[in-house]
Amino acid sequence: MTEATDQTPTRPKPVAAAAAAPKFGDDPDSTVDAQAAVVMRKGLLDDVIDGIQMGLMAIVLIGLIVVAVFSDSLPVLYPALKPLYAFIGSIPSNLTRLPEYAMMAKEKMPTSADEALLLITALSHWFDQLLSSLPYKECVLVFSWAIYLWEAKLDIRQRDRLHEVRRPAAIASFIPRQAYLEANAYGLDKSSLSLVKNAITQIQTTVIILYDLTPWLWYTVVDAVEDYTGYSPEYEITHSVVYFIVVMLITTALSLPFDLYSTFVVEKKHGFNKQTIGLYVTDTIKTLLLTAFLGGPIIAAFLWVIIKTGSQFYFYAWALMAAVQLLAIVIFPTFIQPLFNKFEPLPEGELRNEIEALASRLNFPLKKLYVIDGSKRSGHSNAYVFGFFKSKRIVIYDTLINQCTTEEIVAIVGHELGHWKKNHVVRMLAAAQIQTFLIFYVFSRFAGERRMYTSFGMDTMPAFIGLIFFQYLYQPLDSLLSFATSVLSRAHEFDADAFSKKLGYGKPLASGLIKLQIENKSVMNPDPLYSAYHYSHPPLVERLNAINDPDVAPKTE
Repeated sequence: MTEATDQTPTRPKPVAAAAAAPKFGDDPDSTVDAQAAVVMRKGLLDDVIDGIQMGLMAIVLIGLIVVAVFSDSLPVLYPALKPLYAFIGSIPSNLTRLPEYAMMAKEKMPTSADEALLLITALSHWFDQLLSSLPYKECVLVFSWAIYLWEAKLDIRQRDRLHEVRRPAAIASFIPRQAYLEANAYGLDKSSLSLVKNAITQIQTTVIILYDLTPWLWYTVVDAVEDYTGYSPEYEITHSVVYFIVVMLITTALSLPFDLYSTFVVEKKHGFNKQTIGLYVTDTIKTLLLTAFLGGPIIAAFLWVIIKTGSQFYFYAWALMAAVQLLAIVIFPTFIQPLFNKFEPLPEGELRNEIEALASRLNFPLKKLYVIDGSKRSGHSNAYVFGFFKSKRIVIYDTLINQCTTEEIVAIVGHELGHWKKNHVVRMLAAAQIQTFLIFYVFSRFAGERRMYTSFGMDTMPAFIGLIFFQYLYQPLDSLLSFATSVLSRAHEFDADAFSKKLGYGKPLASGLIKLQIENKSVMNPDPLYSAYHYSHPPLVERLNAINDPDVAPKTE
């Protein structure tokens, strides 16, 4: 299979016109050729990335040489790194003993319920001993930088794809070259902002951990609350809520420059942003107020549960958060989103009639059919279903109505109804509950470990601060669970596509997805590893291949 179909024309050209021949593909349009030149061009950020990668490779190589040559002397020269040397030195012997370890594990596998209980008890005791000796701060720094470097490498792989100007053969027949280049240019601008933002955020996190800024801010808040209100350190819940609000304001201030640049530079440059400064400020203030007035009571209730229920708090905390999540599913679209967007009934006409007929055909309990003014803020489009039991609502963005035909919109709604019919929302909600329970259970094992607090410079053990420290430690497992959730989500998307196809909407669904891909300037040739790790939806080509496969969900009446 050829990797690209855009080839330089082979028909003869006049000598005088040779200088005007396209340099970057098959389109003689000088505008398209200029766009290709922009996409191909590598700027200062790309040079910095290349330099950092080369520098890291050199550092690793030099480090391996130093360890190999001076391995016996290094523990003496740098005793603080003795555990690291011991770990590196043990790798070869441990690798050679893997078969032996496997046999030992097999021999120790429990063969009865009593043996299994003893094994669990032994592992629990070992875990408690580990917690009492764990170098928490060092572990957090290692985890944090390992995940950052892994995700930065994925970002760089994706960026290399975005610099490509020739369409892959799989999309060349239905994606215009201009659209492909515009999507890559948009992706590159977002990539540049993301790389810079992530690097600065990682540096901020490292400084916060190294210099114990979390304890400093906590005790500053405690002292301020006590000075102004008289609430002593015993009022832990009050102090935690105030601390939460202070951190929210600081986080907003630190992220504000990136958000402003994203909205009023990147999004505006590529034709998506419709917001004014006034609307942006209003939205930000609304978001802060909602976060404070809703998040504060939730945190207070969460901490009250922890304090009152002791070491078994994980079950009660999970039950509380499960109730909050279910309540949020009802409250957000009904009460919160209308604070930002206007919902109006979809006008009478062909589109409304087609959607209502489809809902009736599937016995979908449609109570309301709305159109939302998404164009008020952005040119991006969407449609979704929400509601419980016999009170369901369908919401369609006005941008979607402007971009697609009636049949394509109905096909997309059929996809969304596929999520309902296949219980995908319930499955994702169940997966989220399992993840939440796991988080709280593991946190319960860490919450009472004083060493975790003292490692970060704390003299006391407030539960909210413990949760923050635990979130740092939990990063590797959280990344794995997020990846697993994305895998499940992508499977659901294929399933919903097949459902819409089975209803007879295969062709309009495919054409609608292509239009949305073009209109939203989504990445059309993503890096496989990047998309597998980050994407909650399959890439366009994979979805179209499944829709066009005659063996996948043939039409039924």
